[in-house]
Amino acid sequence: MAQNGLPAWAFLWDPTVKVPPADDKPNQLAGSSAAFSWKQARDLFFAPDWHPDDHPAMPEIVANGRKPDVRACGSCHRVEGTGGPENASLAGLPESYLVQQLADFKSGARKMSGPERPATQLMMASVKAMTDAEARAAAAYFSAQKPKQIIKVVESESIPKTGPSRLFYVKSPEGGSEILGPRIVEVPDDVDQFELRDSRASFTAYVPVGSLARGETLAKTGGSGITVACGSCHGPELKGVGDIPPIAGRSPTYIVRQLHEFQSGGRVASASSLMQQTVEKLSQNDMIALAAYVASLSP
Repeated sequence: MAQNGLPAWAFLWDPTVKVPPADDKPNQLAGSSAAFSWKQARDLFFAPDWHPDDHPAMPEIVANGRKPDVRACGSCHRVEGTGGPENASLAGLPESYLVQQLADFKSGARKMSGPERPATQLMMASVKAMTDAEARAAAAYFSAQKPKQIIKVVESESIPKTGPSRLFYVKSPEGGSEILGPRIVEVPDDVDQFELRDSRASFTAYVPVGSLARGETLAKTGGSGITVACGSCHGPELKGVGDIPPIAGRSPTYIVRQLHEFQSGGRVASASSLMQQTVEKLSQNDMIALAAYVASLSP
């Protein structure tokens, strides 16, 4: 099994980052007539809905959760399921797949590696307290959302200087540049828009030079036995088949995390066995290339 240790950059958590106090002042964003405060944006039992005309009515579990333990799904994952580099995009995933993933989290068949991040802890607490009816309601809602193309993949050796914003990277306000090296750095194009939980927030993912071509070869051919062609299960355009999830256009940071989990044993449910065999020989550079290529595709 090809193991290169934990790709720490994909499991970012920096608790030393100072967060400005949340206030009650309404904020507005371009393209929306809504207004929400930072207190509302940080209230995990409330999902700010900047574009209510973009989606059907949210079930209660998505909009507000259920106190004291079940956070609003739409708070962290956004009301249209777009998510971010620190979690998962849920939009357009098969309903049965989403129900199964929630069950796997609950049973312990799906775990999360890396440091004990609050996002992980709150997710696990929410899932354990969620009823089957709430899980089905959330899954039905998010599966009906159309995935958005919100990630631009850029190959580069040198990238804008970045730093952590606790769970994800942001561009440094001081400017400057840094060497990317063998990793992916995915940053929101407008940090406030993303942290105010707007589903239209977009991202730039910087990847090593040559990743897209290498990833395409691995995804389409398996790379002479390193893996198998992704399309054999995920469909010719990687947009999913039946209960098998679409992967095109999803966060490359998230994809690397999941490839690592399959390879290291963090995902051991019965449906994971095929993926475990598929990723067995992948190096971290292979994972980066695959994630970069898949993220560059139209969802």
